[in-house]
This record gives sequence, structure tokens and C-alpha cells, in this order.
Amino acid sequence: MQAIIMAAGKGSRLGSLTENRPKAFLEIEGIKLIEYNIALLHVCGVKDIIVVTGYENKQFEELVREIDGIRCVYNPFYEMVNVLGSFYMGQEYLTEDTVYMHADTLCSVDIIKDMLKEKGDMVLPVDFKVCDEEAMKVQTKDGYITEISKEIPCESGEGEFIGIAKISKNILPDLKLSVKKMMEEKQFGSYFEGAIQDLIEIGKYDFKVLSTKERFWGEIDFEEDYKRALAEIPKELVMLAGREFGRI
Repeated sequence: MQAIIMAAGKGSRLGSLTENRPKAFLEIEGIKLIEYNIALLHVCGVKDIIVVTGYENKQFEELVREIDGIRCVYNPFYEMVNVLGSFYMGQEYLTEDTVYMHADTLCSVDIIKDMLKEKGDMVLPVDFKVCDEEAMKVQTKDGYITEISKEIPCESGEGEFIGIAKISKNILPDLKLSVKKMMEEKQFGSYFEGAIQDLIEIGKYDFKVLSTKERFWGEIDFEEDYKRALAEIPKELVMLAGREFGRI
């Protein structure tokens, strides 16, 4: 099992909170967001981790220097491409079942554990709720995703994909081809979910839904997201990451 973490973003929408540091270096209880994600992966037995960096990449390289199994891949075009471009930079290193994550997204360890146990060519945790325009919304049928896009109307979206997924190795070749094709077409503003939608439309793979069941998760894009994470992060998650990085 491998993992790829998208960590190239600057986090400009967080204002002074990310001044001179990547968004993934924001701290909750003295632990960086990227450290939480590494700890989540390690506790689930995932040690082979690709971190795609961009803004302040040297800070990531310094952080992981002493951690076995982590490779930083620099995306020099991080200011010109969206998440899809960062995935493209790291996809050549992926050969096994893979956990896909965003460095600015946290979730309960139980969501990760349940996701890894679930069967499917791709397993996508979804928070079933009323969504806003910014959410990566989904439509489903019989427990499988039929559409994933921010462009789904709010009244039609069944829930929000939380930006963490398990990708089986048998889907990787077609996924890589889809991502490459979108890059060749200069779809530099596209999200990773655009490639997922391409594969949904092929019709040969299963995109299994996993409900978050109201368990903790949060994507930190704005200051209010950060404040919510500060208030709601489970103590179990803090203890897990704190033990991993010697903070407790």
C-alpha cells in the first residue's frame, strides 16, 4: 500500500496564518496538518508515502528527512496548475493500491480504517449533507458514485466528497492515462475529480461510496475552517499524531 499527499498549495485564502509557511504546516495542538496525515497513514500500516510539494518545498524536505519511506516530489508549476497537475507530477511513483489525500484535510482515523477495508476499484468517503457551491458534490446510485463535480447543483448534490480516497492498483493505469490526457489538453485548472469522472463514464470500474457517518473531518481553506478544526478535532487524533512525532 502506498499514499500520495497533495501538499503544493500556498493557502493564500488563510491570510497571515500561512505567511512564510505552507498551508500544510498550520498547527493544531502543536502538530502540523501534514504530520497528522503522516500519522494517520502510519497507524494504518502505510509507510510508502509520496508528498507532492510546491510552495516552500524545502520546509517539507527538512521535515521528512528523518522519516523513512517518504519521498518529496516537487511541482515547479504549482502556481499555474490545480490539484490535477500535482497528481500528475507524482503519479509515476504509484504502482500499488494507493491512499489519495490532501495535506489540508483531516479526518477521524476510523474513516481511514473503514476506507481501507472497503472493496472497490476506488473508495470515496462522502459526507451526506446539504452542500454549498464550493463543495465537491456527488450523486450516487446503489452505493456507487455516478457523478462527482463542483458543478453539480447544490439541490442535486447528495453529499460532499472529503478529498481522501483509496485507489486500487488495477485502476491506476487508466487513471494515469486520464490525468496525462487532461494535462496534454492543457486543463491546468482541473481538479483531480475530473479524472475520476472520466473513468466513471468509461463504465468498467466501481466507485464505491463510504459514508463518513458524521465522524470528524475537515478541509482547511479559510480561517473559519481552521477555527472549527481547532474546536472539533478528536483527542484520539491529537494523541495519535503527538505520539508519532514525540509531542506528548
